[in-house]
Amino acid sequence: MRAEDFFGYVKQLAQTREELESDLAAVDKDYEGRSMLAISLARSPYLRELQGLQEKYGSGLDCRSHGESFMALFQSRFVPDGLYLLDEPEAPLSPVRQLAFISELKRMVEEKSQFIIATHSPIIMAFPGAMILSFDYGVMTKVAYEDLEHVTLMKSFLNNPESYLRRL
Repeated sequence: MRAEDFFGYVKQLAQTREELESDLAAVDKDYEGRSMLAISLARSPYLRELQGLQEKYGSGLDCRSHGESFMALFQSRFVPDGLYLLDEPEAPLSPVRQLAFISELKRMVEEKSQFIIATHSPIIMAFPGAMILSFDYGVMTKVAYEDLEHVTLMKSFLNNPESYLRRL
């Protein structure tokens, strides 16, 4: 799942919700003057779909920040025994949210899900027991967390940000 996929999915959900609400309004208009039973039966499928969206996503993924929406989607759509390919899931996530994401990953791995994640995040790469593969220079190699360029750079920067910033 890439950021573009996520935004497309959020847009599609919002469009689906709007269409269901529009269809529901049309039913109300078309069934004006009919029995309550007829109105209830005609409204039922639209209400059931809207309720399902509400239960899964609350007021909608488009009503939240990018990071909150991503976490809500992740928590609602990912199921046990799945294989998931994620491309830079850290993009919408603050460092605190990345830790929450790791917690969700851990829960899903315990439920037999597998993840292949392309990331630059030292936080996400720190996932316990993760196999880290580098594709630098066109060659796939297994790399220790401590040897990753992103990890060493981040540690160095956090230990002395002034030494980096004064060179800008």
